[in-house]
Amino acid sequence: MNAIRIVLYAMAVLSSLACTVLLFRGYARWRIRLLMWSGICFAGLTVNNVVLFLDLVIFPDIDLRLARVVPALAGMAFLLYGFIWDAE
Repeated sequence: MNAIRIVLYAMAVLSSLACTVLLFRGYARWRIRLLMWSGICFAGLTVNNVVLFLDLVIFPDIDLRLARVVPALAGMAFLLYGFIWDAE
């Protein structure tokens, strides 16, 4: 059971990291600002997934809920800012 959890959390981290890299590569190539805001959002989600892995697998006795939620909230806030205020 624990090995399955490790694989699933690792896959979540790797997939969100891949999205982050691809979004920033797209922004570097085409300079579309929505790609930048989406990349920042996925960077926050990647940090969220890493801290989730640390919280539930590595340090199960320590509550890292706040450290998990803050990067995800910050990433979503950047994306929301990009949607609302940076519309062309």
